[in-house]
Amino acid sequence: MIGTSSAKVTATGNVTTRPARLIAIHAVCAGSAGSIVLKDSSTGSTLFDIDTPGSATAVIETYIGDEGMRFSTQIHATLTNVTSLTCFLHNEKTRQTTPKN
Repeated sequence: MIGTSSAKVTATGNVTTRPARLIAIHAVCAGSAGSIVLKDSSTGSTLFDIDTPGSATAVIETYIGDEGMRFSTQIHATLTNVTSLTCFLHNEKTRQTTPKN
């Protein structure tokens, strides 16, 4: 996939510091059941909320799609009993217009 990047967190906090389009996640679970909650900033709307199994060897891989899920401010993750979360992002470019002759 062209124009992608990734960001990894191992605790609750900001995944990005700017707007982003989330296309997939990879998470390593902990020994107890937990959850991953992604918000559009720490006080913004919850856009993604998934439960995780209680297994230290389990991983979660969720593909959201080519268009992704748009976070207009930044991605903030709340991790409960999750060892790490890697977010795969689509790098949006500023649209430029070409003047017509």
